[in-house]
Amino acid sequence: MPIQFFAPAWGNTLPFDVFCRNVKAAGYDGVEMALPFEPDEKAAILASLAKHDLTLIGQYWQSLEADWDEHARHYEKYLRHLAEARPLFINCQTGKDFFSFDQNRRLIELADRIAAETGVKIIHETHRGKAFFAAHITRDYLQKMPGIRLTLDISHWCNVHESLLADQPEAVALAIQHTDHIHSRVGHPEGPQVNDPRAPEWAETLAAHLNWWEQVVALHRKNRTVLTVTTEFGPATYMPVLPYTQMPVTSQWDVNVFMMNLLK
Repeated sequence: MPIQFFAPAWGNTLPFDVFCRNVKAAGYDGVEMALPFEPDEKAAILASLAKHDLTLIGQYWQSLEADWDEHARHYEKYLRHLAEARPLFINCQTGKDFFSFDQNRRLIELADRIAAETGVKIIHETHRGKAFFAAHITRDYLQKMPGIRLTLDISHWCNVHESLLADQPEAVALAIQHTDHIHSRVGHPEGPQVNDPRAPEWAETLAAHLNWWEQVVALHRKNRTVLTVTTEFGPATYMPVLPYTQMPVTSQWDVNVFMMNLLK
């Protein structure tokens, strides 16, 4: 069963072509990222990805508007913009945690229509502040809308529920059944990202995440489907930083490459 690994463009400060060269050399298959609306910038990004034989996963994270009508207009604008680039699929941070079930449902149905019209698959990320911010909430959506496919970033749920989710096995199991893509960040009960997954004090926490991801792998192996993984440890200040200097406590790039090689 093939597993493809993607680097996050989030946090990159290098010229994009240099970044792509480094991504390819590290052993990644592609990049997950949003795309600018400026045509020349977008074209240059797509050209660099093609030059280095890297696949694109489109990323929508700009779900910021509190007014639902405005939110829906922006949502459709961004998704159609990403679909034009013909990515492998689009990963969405869909909706808001304070929108009603019906409001978030309408956004998911809008994404389904765009996917049907464009031929580009759209899936939805488990993410704090968004529609799928918590395990029990996501379980309710999946039971009522069984066609939903997920990006499983379970680090967020560890933070939201202040636990390693031992008390919600049914919700986690159902989410795994609906997972097409993984964000392999390691969260913990007090935050969405451990300071360094290589550190021995996080061994139990890392093992919990590896167990969840192995279940996803087993399901895709059984179904003979491609699984994709983005190693999405984030930059400062998502990465913990030192006081006063705001220096990150470790290298985002090194941690993400470590996660890719560990999972491989």
